[in-house]
Amino acid sequence: MWLIAEYRPTSLFSLKPAWATSSGGKSLLVPTPYAVKMALLDVACRSEGIARARDAWPMLASLRIALKGPERIVVSNTFTKILKPRRGSPAPGSADAGPLQKSIGFREYVYHDGTVAIGLMVTDSDDVDRIVDWLLQVNYLGKRGGLVQLLGPPIVLDDLPADFVVMNQGQSAGIPIEGIVQPMDDTGPKTPFAKVDIYSGESIRSGKDRVLYHVVLPYRLVSSSRGYTLYERFDL
Repeated sequence: MWLIAEYRPTSLFSLKPAWATSSGGKSLLVPTPYAVKMALLDVACRSEGIARARDAWPMLASLRIALKGPERIVVSNTFTKILKPRRGSPAPGSADAGPLQKSIGFREYVYHDGTVAIGLMVTDSDDVDRIVDWLLQVNYLGKRGGLVQLLGPPIVLDDLPADFVVMNQGQSAGIPIEGIVQPMDDTGPKTPFAKVDIYSGESIRSGKDRVLYHVVLPYRLVSSSRGYTLYERFDL
């Protein structure tokens, strides 16, 4: 069965790909399976406690996740001043002395013209009520500034609607010509809780604990300039 929750973004979305650097802050167009699972895990930790969230993590890590994006997406391109750890010692008398130094970073901020719907494939009906409670409390996706508002109670469907895209499954056939390819990161189905616990001290390994799926999103580029890029869905 599929559990569907629809959210309306209330601020600009931003989520760098897993391989991006701090200076080159390009953003993905929509949340990744990893971002969705971290949002749910954050809710579970805050509402149920670390012990219960740890017990629920194997179920959460193995979730199949689908997504339906908005009709239009606008990406704003901008350069901004950032602070980053200093390399070396500052010159005597410099204005920015201290452990951080000023720099310039490229950033993209994404405007979703419409709603973002998330589908979770639930295999055990006993988990439905618990996951619904988590979905009701999700208020951001991607970076913490990417705030969202749930539009209504999540619903349960036997089949996934045709306008959803499954984000974390292998590509069984060739990649379609139409669409925008995005690298979507996810946790491996056997990733232990300690790997996603930022306080455990254990690092997460790319390709094993954190895997990439190349997903084709049903969008086409409509127009662009130095400051923005506009995408529209072609399947609606």
